[in-house]
Amino acid sequence: MAGNGLILYHILGLASCIALVYFSLGEVDLRLSLPALPFSGGGASSRAASLPFVERRGARLFLDGRPFYINGWNSYWLMDLAVEPDTRPRVPSMFRTAVSMGLTVCRTWAFNDGSYNALQLSPGHFDERVFKALDRVVAEASQHGVRLILSLANNLDAYGGKRQYVRWAWEEGVGITASNDSFFFDPAIRDYFKVYLKTLVTRKNHLTGLEYRDDPTILAWELMNEPRCTSDPSGDTLQRWMEEMAAYVKSIDKKHLLTVGTEGFYGPTSSQDKLNINPGEWFPNNYGADFIRNSKIPDIDFASVHVYPDNWLQHASLDEKLKFMTQWITSHVEDGDKELDKPVLVTEFGLSHQVEGFDDAHRDVLYRAVYDIVYDSARRGGAGGGALVWQLAAEGMEQYHDGFSIVPVERPSMMRLIKEQSCRLAAVRYGEEGARKVLKTVCS
Repeated sequence: MAGNGLILYHILGLASCIALVYFSLGEVDLRLSLPALPFSGGGASSRAASLPFVERRGARLFLDGRPFYINGWNSYWLMDLAVEPDTRPRVPSMFRTAVSMGLTVCRTWAFNDGSYNALQLSPGHFDERVFKALDRVVAEASQHGVRLILSLANNLDAYGGKRQYVRWAWEEGVGITASNDSFFFDPAIRDYFKVYLKTLVTRKNHLTGLEYRDDPTILAWELMNEPRCTSDPSGDTLQRWMEEMAAYVKSIDKKHLLTVGTEGFYGPTSSQDKLNINPGEWFPNNYGADFIRNSKIPDIDFASVHVYPDNWLQHASLDEKLKFMTQWITSHVEDGDKELDKPVLVTEFGLSHQVEGFDDAHRDVLYRAVYDIVYDSARRGGAGGGALVWQLAAEGMEQYHDGFSIVPVERPSMMRLIKEQSCRLAAVRYGEEGARKVLKTVCS
């Protein structure tokens, strides 16, 4: 009895110390640490492995036997912020905010080549610290019920881009030209990229124990963000690269969907009516892209479209931007229905607050137009597979703002619009009553 009493005394003493420390700290949000708990065991692995993969059936995406229409968002910065402990909490914070609006898919960068916090330090050499950050992003997405579209390279210079691959080849004395477009045709650079692709796709997540290619949390791979090859307007160079890399990814991973990452510009194989839809300076110059031809590649599962009316139609009125945006997206959805028999996703759309005459209400009008086209297509079982706004950010992330960033809590009308779209698409998938059950706090 005395021994048991002594043990109890020590336990009570320890509990008192813990309580004293806790209350001395004031209010502490313990939720930030909760997502890490399942990662240390096998729970996260078994949970992710038991999820169904998103699949394509003709012009529609399916998940667990039901049509799956996407209301999603872009947060390109997730891996970057997951590296450092002080910025890491913004990753689960962003997922929580997105889920509170019913968002289901996030598109983000799975590349950072040769720059600060680089994933790939040099060809075939990777920073394990940054790879573990990407592991965290995938694991956090799984914990929050979010699927990911992971982009694998950048046409632009940000986070290294194709320019960095060309620089590496030039520095090693194997590059055949200093042109950035040599990324698409230089054999050495294509080999660099294949090494990266294989390393990433077969990466074993240190938190879940799953290789990326076996993780249903990843909805799709995207070969490149906005690929362009201006040196070959015929489109042949870019087409050959797309075909080669798509086949290579599928040889490693047959479970996940694959898309190119194009903006949607029509090219030489398209009719004049389609070419006339290309905006502004893109009307005479497609920058080597050819939407129909690119999207017909057998290994490509769905087509992607971007739309930025204020960048593409400078000095246009709101009505002109609205007319163009509606025509642009509608045309590509029709391509999915009639020409491609593949889903078409608007993987980026946005309106910058930096343009002259910007008004938050203009954003609401244009974004609703995008959502309405997707919803109308979903209701009739069409190819409009979803839309992902560019971009959402957490609070205190001003350095990542690019004019398009939206912090949802600061824009109540946008939050309402996003929630409405989530509920409409959920109703297509589950029915009105089912949507209210699945998204209780969103659609109530």
